[in-house]
Amino acid sequence: MSVLHLSIFSRGGPMMVVLLIMAMLAFVFFIERVLYLHRGQIKASAFLNGIKNTLAKRRLVEALTLCEETPGPVASVVKAALLHASDDAQTMRFHVQEAALVEIPALERRIGSIAAIAQVAPLVGLLGTVLGMATTFIAFEKGGDYATPHALSLGLWQALVCTVGGLMLAIPAHLAYHFLSSRVRALVRDIEWSGNEIMRYLLSEYASSSADNKKE
Repeated sequence: MSVLHLSIFSRGGPMMVVLLIMAMLAFVFFIERVLYLHRGQIKASAFLNGIKNTLAKRRLVEALTLCEETPGPVASVVKAALLHASDDAQTMRFHVQEAALVEIPALERRIGSIAAIAQVAPLVGLLGTVLGMATTFIAFEKGGDYATPHALSLGLWQALVCTVGGLMLAIPAHLAYHFLSSRVRALVRDIEWSGNEIMRYLLSEYASSSADNKKE
């Protein structure tokens, strides 16, 4: 008989319903985060090279348009730098950091909920296990010397199924959390690198070329 058989699931008692709801929430959060992070993942170096090539032709508006048309936090941070291309280094850095502070929490949204589900699932399973054992002892008391194996097995089934259910939810939820966290860390590294690189370019090469054009 399959462990995932519906009749076995029903023997887990009310805590299995709680675990099922938690599993559905974790699945929805995971899919939503994967799609969101996938949309925001771009090749930062290639994107920044395109921005630099556009700026080298003195097409600042076109570079801003490219940032607006490109999804993801990297484009937003680069756009913040371009909007303040004529400002001093401190002002530009402030606005770039401000844009990053807006984008990073959006990347981390709902990941903490998946981590919470991964941590709470074994506890919910343990609660179901304790309730199952309590059901078994109640059957002992009611049956006395004549407690039937069927009456005792109901509580034992509930205890075992809840334990298994909690672990079956916690393990993939932990894996999902670490997977999403690694994706977020990669995007944060891209944000930091892109912000520093575009500021370096605007304050050095772009600023010097602008000064040369003014002299001419």
